[in-house]
Amino acid sequence: LLQEICRITVEIGDYPSSWIGYVDHQPRRMLRPVAQFGFLKQREESIPLSGTTDPNREEPPVKSLRTRQPVIISDLRHSTCKSPWCVEAIERGYLAMIALPLFYNNEEFGSLMIYAPNASLFEGDEFILLSQLATDLSYGIHTLRTRMERDRAIRQIERTSADLELAYDATLEGWAHALEMRERETAGHSRRVVEMTLSLARICGITEAELVHIRRGALLHDIGKMGLPDSILLKPSSLSAEEWVVMRQHPMYAYRLLNSIPYLRAAMDIPYSHHESWDGSGYPGGLKGEEVSVAAHMLAVVD
Repeated sequence: LLQEICRITVEIGDYPSSWIGYVDHQPRRMLRPVAQFGFLKQREESIPLSGTTDPNREEPPVKSLRTRQPVIISDLRHSTCKSPWCVEAIERGYLAMIALPLFYNNEEFGSLMIYAPNASLFEGDEFILLSQLATDLSYGIHTLRTRMERDRAIRQIERTSADLELAYDATLEGWAHALEMRERETAGHSRRVVEMTLSLARICGITEAELVHIRRGALLHDIGKMGLPDSILLKPSSLSAEEWVVMRQHPMYAYRLLNSIPYLRAAMDIPYSHHESWDGSGYPGGLKGEEVSVAAHMLAVVD
């Protein structure tokens, strides 16, 4: 875009050369050439935006940024400007130059420099037109920078969210493995339950977005058992009627554990409802038929 601005300025305005410098703030404030078109040696070195005490050697674009006003040298032959660019412009036969500051609100972007073959060219309508060009260019740069910063922020949020999801899921797998170890469950039980539940869900046409929650719910389907005493959870013989009352509380324990975790709420129907039955004889709520989610029914079949 900046290169095109320089080209159009030269070709449409019939100027011999123009260039644009950007303000860099690190490690110190400098004006860095970023685009150029026309017959003038390409400047590559950055210009300090502070330091000189000699007004005759202050670069016109630096002064334009300092004053936030266009700087015009109507006739270089009679100018006291001794900056390198003024000297080179005189050597090439240019007689006038203008430096237009580029800024929006309180943010300084850079400077647009234009050279002319005739003295006193940057006056009247020409000056008004170029000043408007600098204003429009400043707004365009501000808009593009804002959009780029927004897009960068969105990408960073997406990367952070993806990293968090990986960390969350690794944590869930750790919980499931810890429960397997405590319950002395067959190694890999949770993993197989997850894989088979997801396979069944895909056959049933469940969307990929929903599969994420089903996977988490399947991993944690028995997480409520973490709240049961070992005397019940690890009892080698049949449970008594009183012990079954306690055992049937584990879906409620899962609810209390997961309900306070926002990203797991969508997965909570499996740990809470996978012991419900189609005929209403299950627990903890005695739900029946389609009162129970399809995901919880699938997990119950697989489990």
